[in-house]
Amino acid sequence: MNARLPTEAVLPPIAAPKWREERVIRYWQWTPQLVSFRTTRHPEFRFVPGRYARLGLAVPDGEIVWRPFSMVSAAADDFLEFLVVLIDGGEFSRRLADLRIGDPVLMEKPSFGFLTLDQLAPGETLWMFASGSGLGPFMSILHDQAPWRSYKHLVLVHSVRHATDLAYRDDIEAIRDAHAAMGLGADLRYLPVVTREQLPGVLSARIPQMLDAGVLEAAAGIPLEVGNSRAMVCGNPDLAKEMRSLLKVRGFATSRRGASGQMAFEKYW
Repeated sequence: MNARLPTEAVLPPIAAPKWREERVIRYWQWTPQLVSFRTTRHPEFRFVPGRYARLGLAVPDGEIVWRPFSMVSAAADDFLEFLVVLIDGGEFSRRLADLRIGDPVLMEKPSFGFLTLDQLAPGETLWMFASGSGLGPFMSILHDQAPWRSYKHLVLVHSVRHATDLAYRDDIEAIRDAHAAMGLGADLRYLPVVTREQLPGVLSARIPQMLDAGVLEAAAGIPLEVGNSRAMVCGNPDLAKEMRSLLKVRGFATSRRGASGQMAFEKYW
């Protein structure tokens, strides 16, 4: 007697892809190693400012190389924008450097991360510390109205090696000036830092060193204290490690289940 073949009703379902294909719609260089690009955005893709997406690029052997990148664009934009440092010898970076308008970029359906305002307890001053492309999530946060309504002061510290690496500087100043002209909500104090050049009016030491010495608070004209300040950090692992230690000494803590914190970090390295 022949065994019964399974009917269509009991066949296992075909798993839906965990990613979607987007297309490059803009690509530009700040320096040979620092680039920004925009992609199309599926209407169902949602994110909170400060989160990141996992992007995939195909390599010749048919595999897909995945890397996480924070969104620079606003949550309401109909495109997605990213700021990326190209790594010498990196497989993903080689593919990314060759992207052209119309090329495909794979994107996982969910967004990820905890560098979001809802991780923090209410406060008066929001400090945002970034190194290199760690600026990305803070641009998305500044494009949103929530921080301007929730805080009295916003302080953005962006550290790079060379002045040419100060991506989005004009955009930051334009956002600041536009909100100042309206006279509503928080004020923004932008502190660019260039560590390998001496420039008039620009800080030049490492962020942890300047925080420990009180230089950043003097430059911003605002104290960084646990009672009314909140801190967000996105950058290289050394920056995150040092800043976590320095802030803990001042009484800052990350969020815990049922309790909002005074500091938040991005951890996708």
